[in-house]
Amino acid sequence: MPRQTPIYYYSSTSGLVRSFAERLGRPAYNLAERAHRLSEVDGPWVLLTPSYKTGNPANDTIPEAVRRFLRSPVNRRSMVGVMGSGNRNFGTHYQMACREIAERSHRPVLFEFELAGTPWDVERAGQILADLDDALAAAHAD
Repeated sequence: MPRQTPIYYYSSTSGLVRSFAERLGRPAYNLAERAHRLSEVDGPWVLLTPSYKTGNPANDTIPEAVRRFLRSPVNRRSMVGVMGSGNRNFGTHYQMACREIAERSHRPVLFEFELAGTPWDVERAGQILADLDDALAAAHAD
């Protein structure tokens, strides 16, 4: 069985993103916790981030805890993809944090879902991550 690529995520007090991350059934670390936010990863990982702002272009949609974690060159280099939680009520700012991080880091957006996601979203994201685990294992074996 290949290594399960861990998820590093940020979840506010609403717990919507935490709920999604925990339902994926793989190692998941909340960047709201200082110890995780200050850590450095030991291999490939996936970011799961919400987008918060609703249309004020002067405000940033990327949570500060995510920014801090990505300040580490080790963490930035090891990130293999981004997943996003958003709210369609945000209009053009829906999934803005996820998409901006993916663009800046030249990493793919692996999956996007609304709020805490549906059971289908969890199943689909889980399959995407399992496929990623297999691809990373195959690349490492070469």
